[in-house]
Amino acid sequence: MPSSQLQPISWNQGELILLDQRKLPKEKTFLHLRTLEETIFAIQEMAVRGAPAIAITGVFALALGVSGKSGEVDRLELAELIRRVFESRPTAVNLSLALNEVKRITSELGQWSEIAKAIEALAIKLMANDLRDNQILGKNGLTLFDLNQKEFHIITHCNTGALATAGHGTALGVIRSLRDAGKKVIVYADETRPFLQGSRLTAFEMQEEGIECYVITDGMSGWLMSSRKIDAVIVGCDRVAMNGDTANKIGTYNLAIVAKAHGVPVFVCATRDSFDQNLSTGSLIPIEMRREEEVTRFDFIKGKDGSSYLEEGTTSPIGARALNPSFDVTPNSYISSFVTEFGCFSPSEIESRLKK
Repeated sequence: MPSSQLQPISWNQGELILLDQRKLPKEKTFLHLRTLEETIFAIQEMAVRGAPAIAITGVFALALGVSGKSGEVDRLELAELIRRVFESRPTAVNLSLALNEVKRITSELGQWSEIAKAIEALAIKLMANDLRDNQILGKNGLTLFDLNQKEFHIITHCNTGALATAGHGTALGVIRSLRDAGKKVIVYADETRPFLQGSRLTAFEMQEEGIECYVITDGMSGWLMSSRKIDAVIVGCDRVAMNGDTANKIGTYNLAIVAKAHGVPVFVCATRDSFDQNLSTGSLIPIEMRREEEVTRFDFIKGKDGSSYLEEGTTSPIGARALNPSFDVTPNSYISSFVTEFGCFSPSEIESRLKK
């Protein structure tokens, strides 16, 4: 059981249960999903988010998509289901790797019933492995800190905790591990515009854990680093190229530049699946562009019935245009160390570490 009691994803006899993160922190509401279409909608609308959680949910979506089918498998139909899941959120490499594994394990199965069982088993395995890897990653992160020190001040961006994974989390997993080692941890959570994963979700998780946390706007990090001692910036990631360039939630690049200017180390937390061995540099990472109204309005979180989960309001003049890239790429020169379930290492060591 993870140190966090938050369980964002669960599977119960053919039903996928997701904690609806669009409604946090106001209320804990769970979605009960029984179809591929419902699950893809939940991914696209960010009811579930975070690279590991998206990958797990995507495989469960396929399990729902093939459930109930009988007879000999239609390979073209299966390929179309996989394509639809992949296109739900294409930037994070975890999803594409998980779907490639689906293709591998089903390649020699001839019946829909066999494929349904195999995909369901894979999704359950991915969920268990992610939780295990996050707990190991969190402990490995302790090696980057002087544990003779009693108190640590850490800036983080977006949400990288139990809500973004199968449990415990990556960057927040390191923070939890510091707390569990008896250290006082003060967290500064970037609000993470425009979807506010920091102010809505990270602050929520820190309250649940009893860890001191201050929400800051994305533009406050320079002031904070020049005014107070910050021990580290710790973030997660959605995809890492082989040279160490890293895609993460928009605003990470800015934060890394400010950190380097103030001599603050930047630690990127990643599981093995975050490293894309097919990409040499970050310039090849696709960046998802999202709806303009997520930037220009408060009521951008919509349900299928058109209901809104945030108070209605505008942040821009009617008719104003907006850019809304969901991710940016931080060059390897701004990253001090990667923190993984197989150790901590610099960007230059990625290739050799992955071969071990």
